[in-house]
Amino acid sequence: MFSGLLPAASLLESLIHASDEVASMGKHPFLQARNVSCAMRRIELVSFLFEELREKEAPLSPSSVLCLTELLSAIRRTRALVEECAAGSALWGLLQTEAVSQSFHGVAKVMGRALDALPLGSLGVSTDVREQVELLRRQAGRAGVFVDPQERWLREELVRAVLQGNSSGGGNHSRGFVDCKVREIAWRVGLRSSSGCDEEIGKLQAEMCRQAGTGGLVSVCNIKTLISMVSYWKSLAFTRGDGGREEQQIGSSCLLPSPPSSRNTTSISTITTSTSSFIPDEFMCPITLEVMTDPVIVASGHTYERSAIAGWINSGHHTCPKNGRRLVHLALIPNYALRSLIYHWCQENNTSPAGIPSPSSAPRVVAVDYISAVKDSADAVKMTAEFLVGKLATGSPETQRQAAYELRLLAKSGMEPRRIIAEAGAIPFLVTLLGSSDPRTQENAVTALLNLSIFSNNKRLILSAGAVDGVVKVLRTGASMEARENAAATLFSLSMMMDECKAAIGSLPGAIHGLLGLLREGTAAGKRDAAMALYILALCGGNRAKVVAAGAVPLLVELLMDDKAGVTDDALALLAVLSRSGEALEELAESEVVLPMLVELLRLGTPRGKENAVCVLLGLCRSREEEMGRRLLRNPQSVTSLQGLVSSDGSPRARRKAETLLRMLSRYQ
Repeated sequence: MFSGLLPAASLLESLIHASDEVASMGKHPFLQARNVSCAMRRIELVSFLFEELREKEAPLSPSSVLCLTELLSAIRRTRALVEECAAGSALWGLLQTEAVSQSFHGVAKVMGRALDALPLGSLGVSTDVREQVELLRRQAGRAGVFVDPQERWLREELVRAVLQGNSSGGGNHSRGFVDCKVREIAWRVGLRSSSGCDEEIGKLQAEMCRQAGTGGLVSVCNIKTLISMVSYWKSLAFTRGDGGREEQQIGSSCLLPSPPSSRNTTSISTITTSTSSFIPDEFMCPITLEVMTDPVIVASGHTYERSAIAGWINSGHHTCPKNGRRLVHLALIPNYALRSLIYHWCQENNTSPAGIPSPSSAPRVVAVDYISAVKDSADAVKMTAEFLVGKLATGSPETQRQAAYELRLLAKSGMEPRRIIAEAGAIPFLVTLLGSSDPRTQENAVTALLNLSIFSNNKRLILSAGAVDGVVKVLRTGASMEARENAAATLFSLSMMMDECKAAIGSLPGAIHGLLGLLREGTAAGKRDAAMALYILALCGGNRAKVVAAGAVPLLVELLMDDKAGVTDDALALLAVLSRSGEALEELAESEVVLPMLVELLRLGTPRGKENAVCVLLGLCRSREEEMGRRLLRNPQSVTSLQGLVSSDGSPRARRKAETLLRMLSRYQ
């Protein structure tokens, strides 16, 4: 019944890690601020329970494991909701404000039910922690759905603008903008600069892609209207001053400039020279630097004037002019949304939109065409992947090397290509190429597997194909440093979400030694990959002793003393995990430089570094209480550094550790 659950130790580690991730998130988003704040406060309170359970190391009953698993799911869902509020489109989030509020309420209820069922009496927790859990139970029972009244009002205004925008074909909506108090909406959701508008447009386009993939025609049309609104707001509200500094037009007279006289109408060919300071950048072709009349999208996602990009491709170029990356297909997909936006912008600026067909006859055709474009793109990727897999299977060594390189690039372009490549059967052939004697083929194969492993469903496929042995071999004997570093990153990616993979990699001869060798010899990026791979492997208790026995502790101390290594935080994180092992603590306690170095990192390190430094110090003091305590007290900076961590500098976890350490030191003072 419980075979699918995590072991108790791994479960507590995951709970603490997930809680710390939520606690370390940045400032609250403009929307859902109260729901986000309450959710983060609940997780901060319950994290004390997880810390105490881990320190007690007492066995957990099956019912406790079930409840804690439910809490882990709720915390991860909370993190996803907070990230979505912070990183997603603000305007789309405003339209979904009631649904998002319901999601926060649902997560709170899940936490409440899990805490109600948690058998606190059998866990032996302290009185303080018990009271905190009881408080959370009561709060969860009373909690209702909270929708900010201001956000509800803003949503109503935005819905009115969207409806008016759709009724006019997504274009001529400037009066609707003013009527719906667009300036208040834009300011409240954080659209306070031209760059902010650009970022919002990018998020809306990404959301449109997701909605199109699920068949949401109405949603796609509404998002198209929002993109049009943001672009228009950007062109009206933000201009460039004489010195190049961005200035916002605040006055109402600046919001709607008077249209030019009809006698001054210009053609599309003279727009660039006559009104260049008012033309949105999105309307300009990157090749011709003129307003586009027939914009098309290429495989890289960038938009160009059809004639310009066609000339580029016909001249023999198969790369994107903007980013230089190879195009996986040469189809030119019409960008009807942008063409409609340019058409209406030309009308509003009394500029003749010559050569641009009017979109008024079919205002909603954009949504249908967008879905078709997404399907066409997926079909093109599938055809390309199947073609390249065929070359891997039957081609010459030179052909295989080139095919592996193409798959490496294609797998870097997004989650959907990663899924399609795996379904085309590329993984077993790439695993075979790991043993190639050609350094470039080997490097392309391991990097392609690294890119494919980012898609979580591919991890098991890569493991099932027997890739780990080959990746470890590349890590130890790879012909190039880049291949070795990418092998380490592949092991890190594979083991991140799969405990069985951690154990399998740790049991392979040479895996840990190979990572330590890269940690010693690699570039700064390679050392970081090796340190993080070792960190993930060491979370599995069976691997911890192997990492210590392989000589990790003195190497990490050496790296901490080397400012040029560039891996201080990653080395400290690994040392904090290893300090749960008695053997590692013995090695650290014997060193004369470790305590002064950790105290110095408490003073001058990053927040993450300070947290891990105090974890190691606490482990040392618990292993050799009196000796380590007196050595710390002899350092004049130790107590003040710990007090600073408690008062302001530290994360919630770091503050708890520092408080415990200060209480221990007070007994020896």
